[in-house]
Amino acid sequence: MTEHAYTNSLIDETSPYLLQHAHNPVDWHAWNDETLALAKKENKLILISIGYAACHWCHVMEHESFEDTTVAKIMNQNFINIKVDREERPDVDQVYMNAVQLMTGRGGWPLNCIALPDGRPVWGGTYFTKENWISILEQLSKLYKETPEKLEDNAAKLTEGVRQSDLVILNTADKEYTLEELDTIVSKWKQYIDTDLGGSAGAPKFPMPNNSQFLLRYAVQKGDTKILDYVNTTLTNMALGGLYDQVGGGFARYSVDAKWHIPHFEKMLYDNGQLVSLYANAYLVTKNPLYKQVVYETTAFVERELMHENGAFYSSLDADSDNAEGELEEGAFYVWKKEELQQIVKDDFKLFADYYNINDAFKWEHETYNLHRTESNEAIAKKHNLSVDELEAKVKSWKNTLLETRGKKDRPRLDDKILTSWNALMLKGYIDAYRVFGDEHFLKRALKNANFIAKIQHKEDGGLYRNFKNKKSSINAYMIDYATVVDAFINLYEVTLDEKWLQNAKNLTNYSFDHFYDDKSNMFFFTSNVDKGLIARKTETDDNVIPSSNSIMANNLFKLGHYFGNKSYSKNANQMLHNVKDKALQYPAGASNWLLLYANYLGDFYEVAIVGEEAKQKLKEFNATYIPNKLIVGSTKDSKLLLLEYKYDKNRTTIYVCIDGACQLPVNETVKALEQIKVKY
Repeated sequence: MTEHAYTNSLIDETSPYLLQHAHNPVDWHAWNDETLALAKKENKLILISIGYAACHWCHVMEHESFEDTTVAKIMNQNFINIKVDREERPDVDQVYMNAVQLMTGRGGWPLNCIALPDGRPVWGGTYFTKENWISILEQLSKLYKETPEKLEDNAAKLTEGVRQSDLVILNTADKEYTLEELDTIVSKWKQYIDTDLGGSAGAPKFPMPNNSQFLLRYAVQKGDTKILDYVNTTLTNMALGGLYDQVGGGFARYSVDAKWHIPHFEKMLYDNGQLVSLYANAYLVTKNPLYKQVVYETTAFVERELMHENGAFYSSLDADSDNAEGELEEGAFYVWKKEELQQIVKDDFKLFADYYNINDAFKWEHETYNLHRTESNEAIAKKHNLSVDELEAKVKSWKNTLLETRGKKDRPRLDDKILTSWNALMLKGYIDAYRVFGDEHFLKRALKNANFIAKIQHKEDGGLYRNFKNKKSSINAYMIDYATVVDAFINLYEVTLDEKWLQNAKNLTNYSFDHFYDDKSNMFFFTSNVDKGLIARKTETDDNVIPSSNSIMANNLFKLGHYFGNKSYSKNANQMLHNVKDKALQYPAGASNWLLLYANYLGDFYEVAIVGEEAKQKLKEFNATYIPNKLIVGSTKDSKLLLLEYKYDKNRTTIYVCIDGACQLPVNETVKALEQIKVKY
C-alpha cells in the first residue's frame, strides 16, 4: 500500500479529478455547504480552482504549484481552498468562468478564481507559473487583511456583471422567419470558415459537430453545393487527420494546428457521441464509405475504452500518459518513432510510410510521428499498383497489429465518472448510427444505455441525477441533462416506435417546466429551483462544443408540440427561438442548434405516420433518405397518440405524410410517401 505524506478531504470524493488532488499538500475541500460555511466562519478568502481529469494544463499547474509545499503553505494559511470538477459541477464552472471572462476577456482551464467568504468573485485567471501564482496569492491575502473594502467594491461590481451577462429578455416583437434572413446568416458565417482545410479559419481547430449538422442541412435544403463541399472537406480532413485516432478510432478534443495534424490528445465522450451522429447523417447524404468507417471505428473505440458493464459510458481519456522514461507526456500513448513502425510493419513499411506520412515534413516532437493521412485510398492504391481492396486489407492488418502493440504501453488515465448529459449525446450517436446503417448492434447498445438513464439515473421525484460512480448517483441534474435526455428519448422513439420513450421524454419535459422554467423570459435556467443558489442563476443559450441546454430544449418542445398537439410547447419553442434570434444573426457559429430550429419554420415540416404490422420495415426503408424537416410517428398496432388516431388498419401497413395534422392521401409504398415530401426549399 502506497504511503502518502499528505491527504486532504478530497479523498472522500468520487470524481477522478478531485481524487487526483487528494494527496496534495494543499488542504483542498470539495464545493459543498460545509466548505462554504467554513469560509464564513474563518472569514477567509475562497480560492476556487476548477478543471477536469483530461486537462493537460491542469496537470501542469498541479505539478508545479499544488504539489509544492511552499505554495501549499501560502494557500492553506490564507484561503479556504476548493477544488471543482467542472464536468460534475458545470453550474459552479459557469459562474466563475463568466467572472474570469469579464475580468480578463478570456477563459480556459485550469480556472482559478478568488472569492470573498460569501462566494462573490474578486479576481481570477487560468494557468499561472509557480512564481506568478505565489506573487498573486500574497498580494490578494495582504489586500484582504489591510483594505478589504477594495475587494468588497470589486466583488459587488463583478457579481452584478455576472448576473447581467447572458441575461435573456423576452422578445415581444412580431415573429418572422425567412429564407432570406437565413441566407444572410450563412453568408455572414462564410467569413469565418476555412474552405481549404475545413473547420473555422486558423488554429486551434475544434470539431464543432453541431455547426456541421446545421450546414449539412442548409446545403441539402438550399441546394448549395459550395457549403456541401465545405462540410465534406471538414469531415474528410478530420477523419484523415491526426485529430482522428488512425489506429484505434475516435476523435481527440481539438487540433492545435490548422491542418488537423496534431491534436490535444484527450478524448472526450461528448465529442465522439456527437461526431457519430454527424458522420452517420453525412453518410446518408453522400454515401461516402469513409464516413461509415468513422462511425464503426468510433463506436468500437467507445465500447473498448469508455464503456461500463451496465451500458453507461465513462467521460474521457487523458491527453497524458507515461513515456518510455516513465514521465507523463502528452500524446505518448498515440505517437510512434520511425524505428518502431519499421519493426512492426516490416516489408510493407514503404507503403505504410506513404499512407500515413512518415517523413521528415511531418515529424513531431521527440522524433515521433502522429499518424495521419493526406490522400485517399484510391490515390494511394493507384500509386502503388494495388487494388483498393488489397490496400484496405493491408490497412486493416496494420491497424490490428498497431492496436495490439499500443495496448502494451502505459495507457492514458481514464475519467470513469458517468455523466447523464454526455451519455445522452452518445446514446443519440448510437440511435443515429442505427437509423442510418440498420445495424442491430447499435440499437442494442442504445437500448442498454437508455435503460441505464431511465432506471439508474431516475430520481423518485421524477427528475434525474447528473452523475454515477461506484454504484452511486449523488448530484442533482442540470438543464443540460434534461435537454439531452429528452432529445435522445424522442429520437429513440422514432427508431423503435416504442411509446414509452416518448412518454418519458414528455414527463422529463414537464419536470423541467416545474423546476427550471423562467416565466419572465420563457427560457430555462441551468440549475433547478431545489438547488442551493450560487451568486447568479444562469440561463445558457450559446451553442458551443455542446449545444446549449435551451437550444436543445427548444428543439424538443417543437417536436413534442407536434406529437402531443400541445400548443403551449409549440408556442414556447417559437418564443425561445425568437428571444435569441438577434444574437444568432450576430454570431451564427454560436447558434447552430438554434438555426436547426429556425430551419423548421421555413418550408414544410412533415409528420410521417407509419401504421401497421410492417411499420418497422417501412420505417427502415424511409430512413434510407436524408429528410431533416420531418418527425416520425408510428405503431404496429392501434395507438391513442394524437397523430396516429383512426389510422390503424390490421390488414395493411399505411404511410401518412402530414403537415400540422392535415394528411395527404395515405400510401402503402415507401417510395410513394417519399414523393409527397419536399426536402428542398
